[in-house]
Amino acid sequence: MTGGASGLGFATAQKLIAQGAHVVIADLPSSAGDEQAKSLGDRARFVPADVTETEQMKAVFNAAEEMADLRACVHCAGRGGALRILDHEGNAGSLDHYEGLIRLNLVGSFNVLRLAAERFNRNEPIADERGVFILTASVAAWEGQIGQIPYASAKAGIVGMTIVAARDLAKRLIRVCTIAPGIFDTPILARLPQEVRDSLGASAPHPARLGQPPEFAALAAHIIENQMLNGETIRLDGAIRMQPR
Repeated sequence: MTGGASGLGFATAQKLIAQGAHVVIADLPSSAGDEQAKSLGDRARFVPADVTETEQMKAVFNAAEEMADLRACVHCAGRGGALRILDHEGNAGSLDHYEGLIRLNLVGSFNVLRLAAERFNRNEPIADERGVFILTASVAAWEGQIGQIPYASAKAGIVGMTIVAARDLAKRLIRVCTIAPGIFDTPILARLPQEVRDSLGASAPHPARLGQPPEFAALAAHIIENQMLNGETIRLDGAIRMQPR
């Protein structure tokens, strides 16, 4: 479980623990991952890791395999960051900033996917399956707002890799799906004034509110259980279509 110290990731960790799974939370050393893992009990561990660092992620999967067979990986780690193509003075936007967000959100996703698939491939099949991998995209993959160009690019890349990865790994009995959330009530949004949060929630047609992390977790758990879900990106957004700004 990457990005498992808060928000969507932690809610998913809670859901899987409740269903009897063992969970490794992978998040940055500066996160609350250790405290969150302890709150989940003996079937949870925290391993600090950057998803773009291969050796750190190998340590995460080693820890998971010490607890139980690695059969599922939910990848929630990532972040946004505003960038305009031209700034207010007409100067070109920062290429370093763009590349950094692409590296974390897209390259990091591929890194975790490839390393998890390697471990899944060693498993003996259970009910004709070795493992399932769940990526996290965003509605920004289709309707990125002004200033979201690196984030939208990365999330569109995740959507694009989903069906390719599922087809690539099908003969190895490994499934790949992606969840694309709309506007969810995460720690990032918690910093905003309540009236802003209410306005964001009201922009969804129905339900006209912010999504709740347990709703993301419920879908992730269902994908793990339902073998016919493969190669699919599922929008979880209350039918929202984001406006330009």
